[in-house]
Amino acid sequence: MGEKLVAEGFDLADRQRHRDKLRQCLDALARLLAEKRFDRPRNLMGLEIELNLAGPDGMPSMVNSEVLKRIASGDFQTELGRFNLEVNIVPHQLSGRVLDQLAEELRTGLSYADRKAMEVDSGIVMIGILPTLEDRHLVSSNLSDDHRYALLNDQVVAARGEHFTIDIEGVERLTCTAGSIAPESACTSVQLHLQVTPRRFAAVWNAAQVVAAAQIAVGANSPFLFGRELWRESRPPLFVQSTDTRPPELKAQGVRPRTWFGERWIDSAYDLFEENLRFFPPLLPISHPEDPLRALEEGKVPALHELILHNGTVYRWNRPVYGIADGVPHLRVENRVLPAGPTVTDVIANAAFYYGLIRALAEESRPVWTRMPFAVAADNFDTACRHGIDAWLRWPKGGRNAPLVRMPAVRLVQEELLPLAAAGLDAWGVEPADRDRYLGVIEGRCAGRTNGASWQAATYHRALERGLGRDKALAATTRRYCELMRTGEPVHLWRAGLGD
Repeated sequence: MGEKLVAEGFDLADRQRHRDKLRQCLDALARLLAEKRFDRPRNLMGLEIELNLAGPDGMPSMVNSEVLKRIASGDFQTELGRFNLEVNIVPHQLSGRVLDQLAEELRTGLSYADRKAMEVDSGIVMIGILPTLEDRHLVSSNLSDDHRYALLNDQVVAARGEHFTIDIEGVERLTCTAGSIAPESACTSVQLHLQVTPRRFAAVWNAAQVVAAAQIAVGANSPFLFGRELWRESRPPLFVQSTDTRPPELKAQGVRPRTWFGERWIDSAYDLFEENLRFFPPLLPISHPEDPLRALEEGKVPALHELILHNGTVYRWNRPVYGIADGVPHLRVENRVLPAGPTVTDVIANAAFYYGLIRALAEESRPVWTRMPFAVAADNFDTACRHGIDAWLRWPKGGRNAPLVRMPAVRLVQEELLPLAAAGLDAWGVEPADRDRYLGVIEGRCAGRTNGASWQAATYHRALERGLGRDKALAATTRRYCELMRTGEPVHLWRAGLGD
């Protein structure tokens, strides 16, 4: 969620000073890019997973501070809601048996955290949105006990100037209001990082935008919110609306939302940071003493504090990241598309699919984004969120002027994208056994037309058919999900139903 923040309030001078510092940071970034000061390619990837806490009854547990005390590991930290945690895996090189290594590290860490959570009558749940969440759970008093969350909430609410409206129409329709950003905490996701050189950044980011729809189609895992069945991946519309600082008048004027797919292909990482400054007012105008341009003149590497802080409050599904390691700056593409879960195997399969695809697509001689309007990629993303594994997507067939063909997402994945992902993993140097195992999970989902969202929906409806009411059916679905999650079997092998 970002670095620790300390501030008591902001005056007009703070905001002007911060705006000036943001411009200086952007100028410093431009110089760093022009002077080729960035780290050499090292094929480094990173992984973060946001988690839920739920009790034996399947209901959310507001106990993250108690669980973190028991875990006592820097790999785990708070997230926005008291029922959230986040686990971070140290960067790995994309080669060899990296996928199995990641899976083993995750299983070990999550099993330990789960045991510690059980000490306070709770447990770890990897799922996009916990089905048993109710609007009474997502209030400001259930934000995590960390000053940065309260500060961010205050600034977003002040910018909004009125209650947030949640209005999502899917299988059913949900309409409600919220007085804080707490509904955002319902969204728990996986973040996949890839360190790239400035020369390759644009191609990797464009490729990530292209594949976002396919990622959601095969990986959707968030069909419920506040007792309603909505989109197969309901996180994106919820995230957009729960962080929306625009009143209706600004929406009518075409002002961009802070949660944003984007609107164009890019030529440089600079394009994204520049858009952030041009389109989005700073929410947290905290200025650091460092003068980034002076630091450059002195031969130092500027931390670009203000630019990083501002970037963290613009919620792109594929976000640019500037960082420094061992005194050397680097750039990363952070993919934030995927929901958490259902199992460790599923998470690593999603990662294998993504990393393989963007390697292959970024290196094509006629990149797919030169044959697809950006608006089509955005529409594909929206369609995949609505329909999940049953989505139909548009994809270019042939050269630059070839038509876009509409086809089932599962056929696109099976016929076009899985072979590309396999070739991409080969290019990274990933072991064939790892490649085949984890891409085989994606193939299995397509063959059975099953992902986390479709399993949840089918199990919920079977519970209703057995005579359970809506709330009890959602709780029973959640409990069964947790049982199967702990077996480690990937979701396409789960049988829909309550298992008794």
